Amino acid sequence: MTGMAATINLELLKRLCEAHGVAGREDSVRALVHEELEPLVDDISTDALGNLIGVRRGNGGPRVLIAGHLDEIGFLVKHIDADGFLRLQPVGGFDPSRLPAQRVIVHGFAGGRHRGSIGVAGKPIHLQTPGEVKPVTIDDLFVDIGLNGEQAHAQVEVGDMVTFDRTLETSGNYIMTKSLDDRVGVFIMLEALKALAGPVQAEVIAVATTQEEVGTRGAMTVAWSQAPDIAIALDITPAGDFPGAPPEFVAVKLGAGVALKIMDVTAISDYALNQRLRRIADAEGIPYQLEILGRGGTDAGVMQRSRGGVPVTALSVPVRYAHTPNETCSTNDIQAAIDLVARFLERAHLSA
Repeated sequence: MTGMAATINLELLKRLCEAHGVAGREDSVRALVHEELEPLVDDISTDALGNLIGVRRGNGGPRVLIAGHLDEIGFLVKHIDADGFLRLQPVGGFDPSRLPAQRVIVHGFAGGRHRGSIGVAGKPIHLQTPGEVKPVTIDDLFVDIGLNGEQAHAQVEVGDMVTFDRTLETSGNYIMTKSLDDRVGVFIMLEALKALAGPVQAEVIAVATTQEEVGTRGAMTVAWSQAPDIAIALDITPAGDFPGAPPEFVAVKLGAGVALKIMDVTAISDYALNQRLRRIADAEGIPYQLEILGRGGTDAGVMQRSRGGVPVTALSVPVRYAHTPNETCSTNDIQAAIDLVARFLERAHLSA
């Protein structure tokens, strides 16, 4: 499916990706998802960690938990100097070399949103000698929001959220934006519920989890409280189909279908569950690719180890340039994920 772009609800995906919420500050994103999820479930609630939990009752069958996480990578303000420049505390993982000159939004405690740019402390690059050039670290970075020290302290305080300033743009069947990780997973969850052919013989627990980027904390508590029989994490996975990526590390690529997780560093997916998903995909003509991720993980890792153990897997959308302001994916892979989740939920009560 590398030709015509799949027709997905771009307006909703745009709203989700352009919302702002780092780990622990997911409130505005959760409100948006609540609005979309409530008509699709029988019960909806929010727990102490901010997980949004929707339960769609079925006619018997297993309890199936599907989860995408609300939080995006970003920062908190950790210092404001006398001249109004801000220093940053990462909330999630970054490659610092991708950050200089990026635009950000500082969400001030006084209610304002302040656009700023990320700079690098020290001598400008064009004035440095070859021996002075060194790799950039997070500690070298600052944000300039165009306010002096007094003005900045009146509008911003330590702990205020900082997120990337990016809109969602399309090019052919590709999407580029911030926070596909993991608003696209939440989007897949919502659209799969809409795509169900009718009532299912399973109790579907649809969860928008919190604080995934800082240790899958929300998924840990919700898996314990909801006690699912099966759990599927919906997330992104890094694609390596671009110049310079060694072929042996190019596990997945854009446009080849949803990625079915074999294992990552946090979980080995349940073999029987994966085989069921593969049989459904083959029968329905849903494109998929198999993935082993040598670094990183998803909410599936902690859900697998909840209570006495839960059969888990993860379905992922391949994304180029993960954990940057320009995460890029294919609409065809998104549609494949929606289709596979919906068809599985319809057959979750079957043993094969």
